[in-house]
Amino acid sequence: MSEPKVFLLPDLGEGLTEAELVAWHVAVGDEISVDQPIAEVETAKSAVEVPSPYAGIVTELHGQPGETLDVGKPLISVTPLGSPVAGADDAAPAQPVLEPAETELAEPKADAAAEAYREEEKAGSGNVLIGYGTPGGHGVARRTRAPKPSVAVAETPAEDDLTLLRTRVPGKLGAVISPLVRRMAREHGVDLGDISGSGDSGLIMRRDVEAALRTTAPEARPVETPETTSPREVQREGVDLRTGLAISARTPVRGVRKAVASNMARSRSEIPEATVWVDVDATALIELRAGLKANGAEAPGLLAFIARFVTAGLKKYPELNTRIETAEDGSQEIVSFDGVNLGFAAQTDRGLVVPSIRGAEKLSARELDAEIRRLTQVARDGKATPAELGSGTFTLNNYGVFGVDGSAAIINHPEVGILGVGRIIDKPWVVNGELAVRKVTELTLTFDHRVCDGGTAGGFLRFVADAIENPTSLLVDI
Repeated sequence: MSEPKVFLLPDLGEGLTEAELVAWHVAVGDEISVDQPIAEVETAKSAVEVPSPYAGIVTELHGQPGETLDVGKPLISVTPLGSPVAGADDAAPAQPVLEPAETELAEPKADAAAEAYREEEKAGSGNVLIGYGTPGGHGVARRTRAPKPSVAVAETPAEDDLTLLRTRVPGKLGAVISPLVRRMAREHGVDLGDISGSGDSGLIMRRDVEAALRTTAPEARPVETPETTSPREVQREGVDLRTGLAISARTPVRGVRKAVASNMARSRSEIPEATVWVDVDATALIELRAGLKANGAEAPGLLAFIARFVTAGLKKYPELNTRIETAEDGSQEIVSFDGVNLGFAAQTDRGLVVPSIRGAEKLSARELDAEIRRLTQVARDGKATPAELGSGTFTLNNYGVFGVDGSAAIINHPEVGILGVGRIIDKPWVVNGELAVRKVTELTLTFDHRVCDGGTAGGFLRFVADAIENPTSLLVDI
């Protein structure tokens, strides 16, 4: 009987090492084809479907909806078509062979351990990274299995060690560590740089971290008996000790919320930010848009007009369209870009995400409007790709839709600036020496003080504000 093939949750890219299983699209006993979607998972970036690299009969689903799975852990077991399925009369079920999906990345040969490590990755239908399948299912399939040992062969590695070896993590081979090992080390405060790996080519295994924990574990404290434990120190079920209030719910921080929390905390801890703001008379811009609609022409949304002004401003003040990179020796560089990928904050049912418009400086207001609408819908559907969510160079945030006037926004790390737009409301305004009622909004720019000073930030903010107050000066292309 052919052994079932186990498809491991593939490398998700973008530094992601886990995903939440949202739903299964197949069940045990179903017949599936190559590249057929088998499950929907939610990463810190988006909700995506996972295609199968194998065709056959589903024999086991490794996980329940709502469960968080690590990259490199089994996702589904499939018995190839034409193979008899194990029945109740079988004396002992065969152990599945773990075969992750092929990466299609051509790599030069290294030593035997490196080659064996790469060979363990090569199987399946082709490129099966999250959200993608092999077009038409015509990928070249390659299979490799470890040879079965004879009686005289030495004992094979433990199954969990094989799983770790098959987990594909970017980086040098000597530093390759599975997500499980990295998480274990992180949770117990173990510095992986101080550990010598016992695996091939210095690969750090789970047993190495466990050994480090045993050598650094603190002395065991005596367990207090009920007689010596203060009643105040006893955690009453469902009651918070600090406040004395009943706990109504506990919500795990995961998925998009976990990614947002981590990114915002990193931004606050690493970026010395400053904020400048200005009130702007947007009456002329609103009248321009109303005139376009009255003439039957296509009228982009106000956010698209402002996006057009922002890209023009970044051309004039390119310091705000950069990134700070820190080398291992602590030295820093300011990285500039030939182009603008304009991110914009979009509120979805899954939380706040920031899709980006690639090459935004080349687009007209109408083209920007179409791309904003497309990306907003993709993000709300949870189908945005990691590239669409992680490639921005500057962010535009329209928090006026929430009915607020201003906000000291947090920079979307690793960018160096974010421009916020408040609600547009009627306010008294002096025009040509006379008091009038005008449509006024507030612009707020938060910037990284390492890349520029207040003069640059103020110049950019004033440029965008002047464009809003005199829109025809920049909108010859609309």
